[in-house]
Amino acid sequence: MIEGSCHCGRVRWKFDVAPASATACNCTICRRYGVLWAYDLAGKRTFVSGKMRAYAWGRRGIGFHFCANCGCVAYYRAFKADAEGRTRTAVNLRMAEPDIVSRIPVKHFDGLENWNYLSGDGRCVADLWF
Repeated sequence: MIEGSCHCGRVRWKFDVAPASATACNCTICRRYGVLWAYDLAGKRTFVSGKMRAYAWGRRGIGFHFCANCGCVAYYRAFKADAEGRTRTAVNLRMAEPDIVSRIPVKHFDGLENWNYLSGDGRCVADLWF
């Protein structure tokens, strides 16, 4: 299990398994937030708690949830379920302690131009933090 919290500690999340990878996205919002996402489906292995607010833009397909006190981005969640009834969500691995997530491989996603994963470069979370 991996746990994360915002800076003030009022928002927390738990991810019941170690994710296979972290995703670094270069879209207009993710690059500004500086997040590393671990993906899941709502109600499966990811649990969040605390007072949060959400931000959405454009078609409002995804809400970015952040601590109402310190402003740290904790997770995102799709507003609508897909055709199979699943709701996409992801937690921000940068809220976890570095030693717990440091060896997780990073996948790079081009969310700015073509919505494709880029070829891997072999880096892990620690390579982006330290």
